[in-house]
Amino acid sequence: MGTAELACPSLDALTRQPDFSVVAVVTQPDRPKGRELKLQPSPVKELALRAQLALLQPERARHESFIQKLRELQPDLIVVAAYGQILPPAILELPGFGCLNVHTSLLPKFRGAAPIQWAILSGESETGVTIMKMDAGLDTGDILTQQTTPINPDDNSQTLHDRVANIGADLLITTIRGHVAGIIGPRPQPAEGASYARKITREDGRLDWPQPARVLWNRIRAFTPWPGAFTHLPAEPQPILLKIWQAQVADNSGPPGEILRADKTGITVACGEKSLLITQLQREGGRRLSAQEFLTGHPLAPGQKLG
Repeated sequence: MGTAELACPSLDALTRQPDFSVVAVVTQPDRPKGRELKLQPSPVKELALRAQLALLQPERARHESFIQKLRELQPDLIVVAAYGQILPPAILELPGFGCLNVHTSLLPKFRGAAPIQWAILSGESETGVTIMKMDAGLDTGDILTQQTTPINPDDNSQTLHDRVANIGADLLITTIRGHVAGIIGPRPQPAEGASYARKITREDGRLDWPQPARVLWNRIRAFTPWPGAFTHLPAEPQPILLKIWQAQVADNSGPPGEILRADKTGITVACGEKSLLITQLQREGGRRLSAQEFLTGHPLAPGQKLG
């Protein structure tokens, strides 16, 4: 059971095991996307179709008609990864070996919808993957296995997503074998250290310049590529939205939001503590550009303020 791209490596890994049989793939219904709002299949559906797997797309996982279809399939185990719906007890209790979830954090840290983004935003030096036996709570089930990975300075949510997706797929296969054989036993999550990674909104990408430069640097990395970190350049008749793709912390200081330098090395903007050197950015409706390319067509000068 999965929907997002994150689940694809796990599904692919399951299909490659000669001693496993994927009896069906469950994913969300096709959703309208793009300017023309055409129905688009999920990444998991596309992979399932290529692999010629049986496919189920219930509008709601708790509908009795869907649960009955699962009962008829008689699965020994259900794997869940980035599915997007909470499963009712009737599904959790259905397979003999339970429902296993591939969660991209070191539980109990960052339970919820966006653990990858919140790990970067929080300034964590490492994160990882937890294979959990699901219960009725929100990512509160017993832990079967975990694997860590560092969060590197050049990581953003996309690079970290791709890494933990692959880690999760490998860990899932090992865990299933150990779990079914009775070698790997579940253990309760620690009572301390739990945190919640809520769903991301577009407004989360707004840069608040009075904050320290390192906090804003983490925000840029956490929300690249989506929803994107952004600020505004004052202009008439309305401010110009600037999406910030890459930046680094610099030692300059000044009034928060003020441009301190703008040259081929980048655009230096003062923060509440230190400053950010912006090296890649994008004007709304424009292309992603290096700072030098951007300044050629949109000159900026020290003293201008972003906000």
